[in-house]
Amino acid sequence: MGTPGEAAGADRATQAGYTRKTAAIATSTAADYRVEIRAGRHPLAADEPKSVGGADTAPSPIGLLLSALGSCTAITLRMYAGRKGWPLEGVRVHLAYEEGPGGAHRITRRIDLLGTLGEAQRARLLDIAERTPVTRAVREGTPVVAAGRPGGHGAAQTLTPKS
Repeated sequence: MGTPGEAAGADRATQAGYTRKTAAIATSTAADYRVEIRAGRHPLAADEPKSVGGADTAPSPIGLLLSALGSCTAITLRMYAGRKGWPLEGVRVHLAYEEGPGGAHRITRRIDLLGTLGEAQRARLLDIAERTPVTRAVREGTPVVAAGRPGGHGAAQTLTPKS
């Protein structure tokens, strides 16, 4: 059962025509950076590397973002190939988060398709990879809309993509 703030957020999302696909709760109570995460019924954790003051006990938030992108890519391609009956034996997704000059950043992704696929099948799968749900969320800059009370517990905050 969620908190009143979560329920209010769900009500607003439903009223605005959105359908909630998944929810996660992140809790940090210790003096260090480790965060316990609950994604649906699955426990996860995040931390920062020792080089920035963390204990390096779990993936960093950027590591989790890359994991989400890579797993969504692999799952989507397996689903698509499976529906088509294509001989895709596996998918390997290599990802890197890169920071550049002036605060620029990018994610590079290389996809290895394993199996005896034809060139047209490979091309189609790489095209599908450009439209996975997480790829679109990252590329399109999904707004983060908070549900809570200003200035206190559950403080409201809205984050939108930079233009």
